[in-house]
Amino acid sequence: MKCPFCADMENKVIDSRLGKDGLSIRRRRECLECGHRFTTYERVEEIQPLVVKKDGRREPFDRDKIREGMLKATQKRPVSVEVIDNFIDSLERQFQEANQKEIPSKEVGERVIDALRSMDEVAYVRFASVYRQFKDLDDFVTELKQLLINKGEPAAKQALDELGRTAKPKN
Repeated sequence: MKCPFCADMENKVIDSRLGKDGLSIRRRRECLECGHRFTTYERVEEIQPLVVKKDGRREPFDRDKIREGMLKATQKRPVSVEVIDNFIDSLERQFQEANQKEIPSKEVGERVIDALRSMDEVAYVRFASVYRQFKDLDDFVTELKQLLINKGEPAAKQALDELGRTAKPKN
């Protein structure tokens, strides 16, 4: 294992523990060259399913790509990184347990969007605007209306209806 401080390959394991999730081993290491200590994680290499994109391309399931998108959506929102990581762990486990070799990207996206809806509504709308490729304000208003209908807030929906009518240019 290469030292992140001096890039030397010689180090020793000081401590090994089971990770919090029970699926990894946490190792504390000390570099024999510079003396710095660092942590590594070891986990079983599992065969990841391929994600089938809309255009038919296939690429490996990438948890980091999902994490990055969710972190952007939840930026400056009260959603912890731990909650996001736990969701991604669960999602990855579900796909592996389903034993599918290929998963449509739409399924991955819908599961992420559903999770964000329950985590934080603002993060949900941010993600939905990119994922569903909102083209204009009407798309936002429609999505917000649906969100409010699902929450059972008729007064807010009515205000959005009014906003939708005033937002359209008059010919």
